[in-house]
Amino acid sequence: MSESPIATLPAHTVCEQARLSRDARFDGLFFTAVTSTRIYCRPVCPAPAPKPANIRYYASAAAAEAAGFRPCLRCRPELAPGNAVWHRGEHVVARALKLIDAGALAEQSLDDLAQRVGVGARQLRRLFVAHLGAPPIDVHTTRRLLFAKQLLTETALPVTEVALASGFASLRRFNAAFAQANRMPPRELRRRPPTAPASGLVLRLGYRPPYDFAALLAFLRTRALPGVEQVDEHAYLRVFGSTDAAGWLRLSAWPEAGHAGGHALKLELHGAQTAQLLPLVTRLRRMFDLDADPRVIAATLGASQVLKPMLRRHPGQRLPGGWDGFEIAVRAVLGQQVSVAAARTLATRIVQRYGSTLSAPLPSGLERLFPTPAQLADADLREIGVTTARAATIRGIAQALLDGRADFRPEQPLEDFVAHWVALPGIGEWTAHYMAMRALSHPDAFPAADLILRRAAAGDAPELSTKALTALAEAWRPWRAYAVMHLWRSTGDVSTATRRK
Repeated sequence: MSESPIATLPAHTVCEQARLSRDARFDGLFFTAVTSTRIYCRPVCPAPAPKPANIRYYASAAAAEAAGFRPCLRCRPELAPGNAVWHRGEHVVARALKLIDAGALAEQSLDDLAQRVGVGARQLRRLFVAHLGAPPIDVHTTRRLLFAKQLLTETALPVTEVALASGFASLRRFNAAFAQANRMPPRELRRRPPTAPASGLVLRLGYRPPYDFAALLAFLRTRALPGVEQVDEHAYLRVFGSTDAAGWLRLSAWPEAGHAGGHALKLELHGAQTAQLLPLVTRLRRMFDLDADPRVIAATLGASQVLKPMLRRHPGQRLPGGWDGFEIAVRAVLGQQVSVAAARTLATRIVQRYGSTLSAPLPSGLERLFPTPAQLADADLREIGVTTARAATIRGIAQALLDGRADFRPEQPLEDFVAHWVALPGIGEWTAHYMAMRALSHPDAFPAADLILRRAAAGDAPELSTKALTALAEAWRPWRAYAVMHLWRSTGDVSTATRRK
């Protein structure tokens, strides 16, 4: 498998122009460090511009911290969006970062991480330093410390819980690591603790503009499962957890999203366990595609005469992910050769029949969890209107997940993921690519057999064959999944279209 290219630090002149203009499109793509203050900032920092001779640019926050700089208290680097090129591509670094995001280095060694991505530990370290400016363990530590800084700044959680939420098993180690990175102990940052909300936590999740949150909500709204999630024009709500420890969340636009540096969504968490906080934020950042770089995507897709006018109309189009891999797999099977509305009806019946009912205090309309593989492995879905073939496929998926014959490991390349899933009865290329697009948020997933795609890509001409569309889309790599969203949206019929031939 050939590795896709991975971005490093933008050119010096680009960094200079973005810093001086406080261009939010470059937020998180590089960090500015000032040698006179030993502080590093986001490109959107509102502080007066320092002397050019005192400026150093770094590709990541971890690189800046490894060089001895501490995060700015004014622009707050912990709020910068990530770089999706690093976190979602096929490159070894990208695949390793997915595992780091999933907490791999909190429980495993560097050797284990390297083995999972198919290289030696020394080679992985060299690649990280070359592309991110810091070795994997520094990237892992900086990620945890920046999340801790956000919790200390935005919530009233006790310091002990902040340490646990950011992945530190020892309060002593957390205090030492935080003091070294920030030149102050955690409690000093808490001299003026924030006012706690009436219930739950509120966190700011930054993104890189443009970002069409309304379109993403519209996509999810037509697929929302009653009892599990609610989506209106302004927010996404969902239950999570287990029957013993259930919580719920609400994600909406941050009220101040219009000013520089304020491009963010507002996450309200209720009933979340401390250890769940970082995984929940990581999951939502993937699901709502908060780390995408629209400039890079547009540079590739905008070269296509088919896609260019679509990008102009919808420059903030993002890739809508799914909450859970098994849930998306079930939905994908139910959506084979039927409309989105029909698939949603069947999925709702499954939730009502087999989903666990929750007794915890929850908003009206949120009372169930989506069934687990164990709950559907032996279920007779024909009783609720699922065809015999699709019912067998869903049971097969559930059993394959339980047996370990299939999975949603974030580090696996697209080609391997598709190959493993199409080996299961009832799973074809369309279904496997759709699952990769929604469950893994893979930017290059491409269900080429989709009827709507083949019609939209043809324009006024007769619909393209699957082979012809696949050939046309080669020039759209590694962002073909975004092309899918633009093509579906161009038909104006994303919510009701039949998804297969």
